[in-house]
Amino acid sequence: MNTNQVLDRLERAWTDFEASYAGLPDGELLRPGVQGQWSVRDIIAHVTWWEEEALKHLPLVRQGGRPRRYSVLYGGIDAFNSLMTEERRHLSLTEVRRQHDDVHARLVAYVRAAPEELYARETRFRRRLRLDTYGHYPLHTRAIREWRRSPA
Repeated sequence: MNTNQVLDRLERAWTDFEASYAGLPDGELLRPGVQGQWSVRDIIAHVTWWEEEALKHLPLVRQGGRPRRYSVLYGGIDAFNSLMTEERRHLSLTEVRRQHDDVHARLVAYVRAAPEELYARETRFRRRLRLDTYGHYPLHTRAIREWRRSPA
């Protein structure tokens, strides 16, 4: 793979995610029960905080470091997600959307600027990027689409 291929995967998965909730009125974006108790708004915030995690950890991984495990820091990924859900509960839909767009733009710029050799093979860098982004978005894309198909 090269930078353009990674960016293409990122963009395709992002576009699919965004399309999964396109056209829903704000009230529907706030309705709980899309994925567990989460609303679409909560899922958007969730995707954003994982992109923030990528931006936080990719520079460390790029330098050969290893981020501390979520099990050590938070008691696991589920506990981390719960903590972040609570921390972001107060954000309005407008704020969640703004953060979502801003963080994604920063992530794309970072990926574009990273050295090509980080993408040439399955590096720890590329793996972290995939897990936090284009490998992660489809999980929520499917959940939103299934929710939209189900009877209200």
